[in-house]
Amino acid sequence: MKALTKAEEQIMMALWQTGPAFVKDLIEAMPEPKPHYNTVSTLIKILVEKGFVDFNVFGKSHQYYATISREEYSHKTVSNLVKGYFEGSFSNLVSFFIKEKDISVNELESLVQKIKDAQNQPK
Repeated sequence: MKALTKAEEQIMMALWQTGPAFVKDLIEAMPEPKPHYNTVSTLIKILVEKGFVDFNVFGKSHQYYATISREEYSHKTVSNLVKGYFEGSFSNLVSFFIKEKDISVNELESLVQKIKDAQNQPK
């Protein structure tokens, strides 16, 4: 899966928020300052080429929709981050946040509980 640029990611966030949408709907869903119509249209075309977005045709208009869910993209992005920067180890990732003091003891305990709960779930 190809990585998204920051601008492409903003478009995807709007698309995940709105569901199937026309360019004008995506612009409305985006934060200020709103990008220009042509900018969004160009980015959407790139996202279609990359396989993140597809569309339905309604006359001369195109309604766009995401071909990958936010959860799928998040999972792949985090997995790539862990592989690229933390030797494939989620433990190394958590250790990094502990060393940087970006995670509290309460957050760490909550993470441990979530891991335990997930392991106890039937597959």
